Amino acid sequence: MTTATQTPKKPSKRNPKVVINADDLAHLEGLADGMMRRHPALADRLFEEIGRARVVPAAKMPANVVSMGSTVTYRDEATGQEKSVVLVYPEEADITQLRVSVMTPIGVALLGLAEGAVFYWDTREDQRRTLTIIKVEQPSTEA
Repeated sequence: MTTATQTPKKPSKRNPKVVINADDLAHLEGLADGMMRRHPALADRLFEEIGRARVVPAAKMPANVVSMGSTVTYRDEATGQEKSVVLVYPEEADITQLRVSVMTPIGVALLGLAEGAVFYWDTREDQRRTLTIIKVEQPSTEA
């Protein structure tokens, strides 16, 4: 009988778990499909996230998971800076109001992650940043 040799633990290269609201799935897939010609790498990334996601009915969507309309507070581990943004569809995006489109690199990276998740994000300047999700708030359902 052989045993595996012990190696020092390295930070996990696995991506954090992703949960997507079933109500958003068709719209997200349509956006990724439409983005294929203009920005294939981003579209592929969104399809990859959708493919590995656990899709749940809206009623079972955990409150601490980033979904469309969520306000997300995250920390850049390199700078310690915290930022809060709202994840929205492209037609609702407005960076001056901190409304970030799901069809941007940071938007795709945030989608479906839970509080406490640590993930990598490649900036437009080709820098890899490590970000940690600190808090997720869902939009109020009151009319």
